[in-house]
Amino acid sequence: MSAFFQRASWIADSNIYEVNVRQYTPEGSFNAFSRELPRLKDMGIDILWFMPITPISLEKRKGSLGSYYACSDYLSINPEYGSLEDFKQLVRKAHDMGMHVIIDWVANHTGWDHHWTREHPEYYRKNQDGQFFEAHGWEDVIDLNYDNQDLRRTMIGAMSWWLKECDIDGFRCDMAMLVPLDFWKEARTELDKQKKDLFWLAECEEIAYHEVFDATYTWKFLHKMEAVWRRESGVDGLDEVLSYYGSMFPPEAIRVYFTSNHDENSHSGSEYERMGNAARAFAVLCATWGMPMIYSGQELPNYKRLRFFEKDPIAWTGHYELHSFYKTLLECRRRNPALKAGDPAVTTRRISTGENWRCFGFVRCIGAHEVLVLLNISGEPLSVPAGDLQLGGIFREIFTGVEIDVTSVGRIELEPWGYRVFEKK
Repeated sequence: MSAFFQRASWIADSNIYEVNVRQYTPEGSFNAFSRELPRLKDMGIDILWFMPITPISLEKRKGSLGSYYACSDYLSINPEYGSLEDFKQLVRKAHDMGMHVIIDWVANHTGWDHHWTREHPEYYRKNQDGQFFEAHGWEDVIDLNYDNQDLRRTMIGAMSWWLKECDIDGFRCDMAMLVPLDFWKEARTELDKQKKDLFWLAECEEIAYHEVFDATYTWKFLHKMEAVWRRESGVDGLDEVLSYYGSMFPPEAIRVYFTSNHDENSHSGSEYERMGNAARAFAVLCATWGMPMIYSGQELPNYKRLRFFEKDPIAWTGHYELHSFYKTLLECRRRNPALKAGDPAVTTRRISTGENWRCFGFVRCIGAHEVLVLLNISGEPLSVPAGDLQLGGIFREIFTGVEIDVTSVGRIELEPWGYRVFEKK
């Protein structure tokens, strides 16, 4: 929660589900995705983040369908997905089911044939030859120029249009750190006047951006989890990153943890390619340390890389192997205030055992509420002495329902790559 803006009360115990409409169903439409809402609601999803739903530029398009992030018009719907009315109906249905909807907002750049290139070329940065360009090597987009005050007003107006037309609940702002922080302050100041309970999520890890945004990404932690799996880092590497987060970011800052998203899946591989047998234990860690984010298909689970610029639907089977896994985690987050994100009153204590090189354990607590998490980051069975936990009382394991008295149980056993999450009764 920044010093400048008030965070909506519904955010801290919520979770995020990233929706890739193109690949979600064979139809790749809003209407087809809408049929999945009851299942996602049952799984415990709170916030639906839709990847960009605006039309995609044709000029310098990559592949046959292009990148979702090469916008040609901020005030239209990608016809691949259906109509504006289809999206409005989807938002209404999600709201009726108690879910919130945010959309991806790509403010740093547009595609090469966005209508502004003809109507307002002054909105764009130019190179020394007076030509449009992009500074980060993305050939299918060009950079906008935030020195232009009219661009700022027009961009905020476009964001406002989506609030008014579709009643969305916020924005996931793509590569937010590439856009000046003072623009985001202007945007939030104006848009919060229109709808005060918006969720602002930044794809960045810049500490200063919490002056505006409710939540930011944890890229460093994602890559450290991958490094632990590759044995390029020990479990102590996780502590190094988390210690940095804890000491450098505001205590009220919500950090979003994940094992996959559209970029990682398409360009680097599924979580099982990048984290192997540790993927599920790390998913437990993400869901219990901060605000979790789940990508389309992770509940299947999806083992394949989805092509980014082509139609490549998720290979749903009708059997959602990890539905109950995620449901159990997400329901625990919602009911237990010790797992609330961005609450300075919650304390987190790491557990030290004789197996620190492979045991990642911690306790989160607030008042009488306590949650114990034990993860085995190894391919060998793990036995944790209950005396090392420095806890007392009866705890219930959320996945099995087994109750233990930690003062008398002796040891807690974990299978290879196993996980246990206990709530104090």
